[in-house]
Amino acid sequence: MADMLVKLYNISDSHDIERKLSEEGIKIKKALAPDRSKIINFAGMCAKDDYSDEVTAAFCNNPVTCYIAVREKKLIGFACYEATARNFFGPMAVLEEERKKGIGKALLLKSLESMRELGYAYAIIGWPAESAAAFYQKCAGAVMIDEKSSGVYQRMIEMDE
Repeated sequence: MADMLVKLYNISDSHDIERKLSEEGIKIKKALAPDRSKIINFAGMCAKDDYSDEVTAAFCNNPVTCYIAVREKKLIGFACYEATARNFFGPMAVLEEERKKGIGKALLLKSLESMRELGYAYAIIGWPAESAAAFYQKCAGAVMIDEKSSGVYQRMIEMDE
């Protein structure tokens, strides 16, 4: 799967979706260092892929480049940006039972808004799962980048391109 590109100057803001989630007891907030271990552990078990290394990288940035979704003091999702590479969004995961409620969209939009505030006009969604491409297109207008390789991820140990 190739990367996707998002025009940050065209994204909608996250205020309405955050307000709706807040009414349901779900808060979207910037991650803080004291919660680092909890979020890293969550990232290792919440999705089919282990995202703990990328979340660790997001905590090395100052400020931290990770948002979390919380309900009743329980972590239910996260999204990172500038973790794998500059100007890259991801990874992101929401607990299976919490999906289809707007949590992923809120996490995505908050992260993209932060990237826009950093001065970027475009953002790259790094190597999204095939099943997530339609979500990114619908929520942020992301388009596939015409590339046959795995992009920056080709440097990973298990990649052989």
